[in-house]
Amino acid sequence: MDPYGYWQAVLRQDADAMREFFHENAVICWHNTNERFTLAEFLRANCAYPGSWDGTVERVEETGDLLITVARVWSPEEGASFHVTSFIRLEEGKIVSIDEYWGDDGPAPQWRTDLKLGQTI
Repeated sequence: MDPYGYWQAVLRQDADAMREFFHENAVICWHNTNERFTLAEFLRANCAYPGSWDGTVERVEETGDLLITVARVWSPEEGASFHVTSFIRLEEGKIVSIDEYWGDDGPAPQWRTDLKLGQTI
């Protein structure tokens, strides 16, 4: 499976192109919001999400039947930016499950800034 092609389809919100990457009985979990989707529900949630999106794949790791991607996703109109880590389980080259973790991008919290901890990446 081509993780870059998959993410391009996700960012275009192209349900038909996305569907090609999945097994028909795939299950997708968004752990941050405690949601579990069927493939049809996931495609609808992704493609109905308001606005247009852009992004870049920052890292890909593969071990056995598990593909791990880290991507930065942002909305040019909204100014929103996120990092997402996806654990993608494959069978016969198709996605059978995704466990996904989304986090908002933003500055360090004030308490850490006040303590002068860390430095910018």
